[in-house]
Amino acid sequence: MSYRIEKDSLGEVRVPADKYWGAQTQRAVENFPVSGRTLPPEMTWAASTIKKAAALVHADLGLLEPKVAGAIAAAADRVIAGELDDNFVVDIYQAGAGTSFNMNVNEVLANLAEEALGGERGRYKLVSPNDQVNMGQSTNDVVPTAIRLACLKLSGTLIGEVSQLAKAFEERAAAFRDLVTTGRTHLQDAVPITLGQEFGGYGHTLKKCAKRLGTAFNRAGVLGLGGSAAGTGLNTHPEYQSRVIGVLRQLTGFELSADTDLFAAMSSMDVFVDIAARMKAVALELLKITNDLRLLASGPTSGLAEIRLPSLQPGSSIMPGKVNPVIPEMTAMVCFQVIGNEACVAFAAQAGQLQLNVMLPVIAQNVLESARLLTRAANLLNTKCVAGIEADPQRCREYFEKSLGTATVLNPVLGYLNTAEVVKESMRSGKSLKAIILDRKILTPEELERALDPQRITRPGILEKD
Repeated sequence: MSYRIEKDSLGEVRVPADKYWGAQTQRAVENFPVSGRTLPPEMTWAASTIKKAAALVHADLGLLEPKVAGAIAAAADRVIAGELDDNFVVDIYQAGAGTSFNMNVNEVLANLAEEALGGERGRYKLVSPNDQVNMGQSTNDVVPTAIRLACLKLSGTLIGEVSQLAKAFEERAAAFRDLVTTGRTHLQDAVPITLGQEFGGYGHTLKKCAKRLGTAFNRAGVLGLGGSAAGTGLNTHPEYQSRVIGVLRQLTGFELSADTDLFAAMSSMDVFVDIAARMKAVALELLKITNDLRLLASGPTSGLAEIRLPSLQPGSSIMPGKVNPVIPEMTAMVCFQVIGNEACVAFAAQAGQLQLNVMLPVIAQNVLESARLLTRAANLLNTKCVAGIEADPQRCREYFEKSLGTATVLNPVLGYLNTAEVVKESMRSGKSLKAIILDRKILTPEELERALDPQRITRPGILEKD
């Protein structure tokens, strides 16, 4: 590999000749060989968009030569298009606040712009990564803003997938509307419900999740850009903040505004705590739902087997014909990761001191990873599982007719203690509740049929004896 020699404030550094990053990025590569993973591409997109907006604003304010601003903006467009993805190489676990990441972006854009203007890569005679690409900015306001923009970029797809999953459950609820079965509380037989009511509950829960996600992610549109190093706006033009946010609004199409307190925006990471917590809430709901699906589909001969999940792949290396609930299992694993990510964000958010939280890279990684994982898991759970779920009407009816929980329907007529005696006799003798009630002539066949009408007992109402 051939190298070029670059200089920074600490001295000379060897940088791979064919790369566009510079000395500070190279030092970070050498200092932080930790995970082998870099920050998500949405962060590079967001930071490059910020650099482009800042360059255009500074040219308009007369602080940056138009040709230099144009070259920086054009370089940013190339990065945004994904042409230079292999040049963003700083590990997730890096210097605090994301300075190395910010400089990686500054140096790549500076070298691209330098070459575009006829200069030589690594010389920075025409375009400086610090003085021009980073003009009016600091890592301390750029990186938090980049995380916010990256969150907004991912939020629409995430919320859309959760909403589509909710719709898929609602469609299954409509298909299963008239399939009566037994409800279960404490994992014991309870009162009758319809399978449609059960699936409708899942859909309604996820609709609420999608709405709450939207509320949390919308907070990311309030930016602290322009605060510079500590929130004072040092070395920024008085019009810079309002203008750069206006340009960002045009470039991204997001609803963006300036935070009314830049000190709070730069020192508090509560917006990301909120977003991570909302995603954790979605994960917890998905865990409950997917666990229910696994129980309802358990069997096929020794479990509940009320529903059948789509068969996607063989489930065992030694048991022929075994098919496992692989999509719910995958979803559960994603949910565990999202829950862990939320804990990491919470610890990182409280670790800030005074005017800055330096744990920004790990906050970015975990929030954005959760958004991407939940998006993909929700899509797969919808398309490869929920949309293809089938019910077993005979099994559902069998559970309904055999369940001792149906005795609850008779409470208004027989009273709790008398009904309990009927249940005990059923358990002792093995006779069905219906048979005992008819043998004892507690109700006529017509009264009993009306009492156990599936459409009546799965809706509000009180049975009265004729």
